[in-house]
Amino acid sequence: MKDRPLLLLVDDDEVFRRVMTGELERLGYDVAGASSGGDALRKASEREPAVVLLDLRLPDMGGLDVLKGLRECSPASEVLMLTGHGSIDTAIESIRMGAFDYVVKPCPLGELELRVQRAVERRALRRRASLLERGLAPADPGRAIVGESPPFRELLQLVERVAASDASVLVTGETGAGKEMIAKLLHARSPRRLKPFVIVECAALQESLLQSELFGHERGAFTGADRAKPGLFEVAHGGTIFLDEIADVSLATQVKLLRVLDTATFRHVGGTAEITVDVRVIAATNRDLAGMVRQGLFREDLFYRLSTIAVVVPALRERPSDVALLARHFAERLNERYGFRKEVSPSALEVLQAHPWPGNVRELSHVVEAAAIVCDGPVILPQHLPAAVRAGRPAAAGDPPGDEGTPTLAELERRHIEAVLRATEGRRSQAARLLGISERNLYRKLREYGLAGH
Repeated sequence: MKDRPLLLLVDDDEVFRRVMTGELERLGYDVAGASSGGDALRKASEREPAVVLLDLRLPDMGGLDVLKGLRECSPASEVLMLTGHGSIDTAIESIRMGAFDYVVKPCPLGELELRVQRAVERRALRRRASLLERGLAPADPGRAIVGESPPFRELLQLVERVAASDASVLVTGETGAGKEMIAKLLHARSPRRLKPFVIVECAALQESLLQSELFGHERGAFTGADRAKPGLFEVAHGGTIFLDEIADVSLATQVKLLRVLDTATFRHVGGTAEITVDVRVIAATNRDLAGMVRQGLFREDLFYRLSTIAVVVPALRERPSDVALLARHFAERLNERYGFRKEVSPSALEVLQAHPWPGNVRELSHVVEAAAIVCDGPVILPQHLPAAVRAGRPAAAGDPPGDEGTPTLAELERRHIEAVLRATEGRRSQAARLLGISERNLYRKLREYGLAGH
């Protein structure tokens, strides 16, 4: 059963407390009463209420003094002031001190219900944002970033210089090259490192959902918006927001992003209030954004705002001397995860270094993992590698399994997608749900594997 929000009703009028307690309980709340300021502070300390309905006039202390005490003993509670017509100035002062709102007594029950509901929703939003903020400050990924080649050292030097600034950064590079890892490193080496690092997969959401995720929405803004929700720009306040695959953002959303970058303000979907945020923006793409600007597919002004600093992540084929380092690194990580005691043989390293790595570091990671699982002994040999890698060419969707009968990870994914499409009789929305990916990502994989006609 869903927990009922606890309200603390603080008023020295016993009849008023009894009547209002009955009405609020009928509306679905648990209600505790207090007849004095001291009683209210004691009860709030024992059990934190979601909302405190606090009368400004109490027999033992003023309502503003009680409000100060509540901010110390129950800081997560929202406070709704109850006031008479002659104390509105004091009620307004209470809002400056942190109260959520005030209600003039006697007030219609419908108005009170609406104010209480809004206060409960605001508390839920604040708690969600706080939980996200505590969980979104990532550790420094420095140990996971491996490479000694000159192009990679130049990249890391640039990151160290750029990290300390608040300038927007555009990270470009091929799929799988490590753009997200570089964005995390930029955040981890910045003064914002203890604040959230929020990742937004721009290609994974339809336009309306993306705008709701980025900017939040008000209750009733659209069908299904049964409560207000903060946007990811709010969640990232004080930290960094990483807009991955920025090239997939629509022109309409680009306009709104430009406004945030220019003014540090935005509005919730369906809202009118201006919200100010302090957020560093890092964007990434594997596409030619400048070319898209020339074609009219991406706003030129937004492109220049995002690319104040341009960071290019080199493809793995441009730093072949790092392949062996990365392969050993991935093997060590697998040993830690699975309890293996396996290493990559020199002959297998030679094969890996000869591969063109169209999927870059991500592909190498998957290949080493597949080989480690297939390998029975302590040493990964060339025969444990996928056939395409041994042949020194890019893997194709139709490649047969290797000599040991083990398909590549790409082939396994292709077969699984085909099986799910058959099971759903080609219904792509249902297939996407079963696969745990967005329809947009499913369409991309269908094109990638030559299955677009399914």
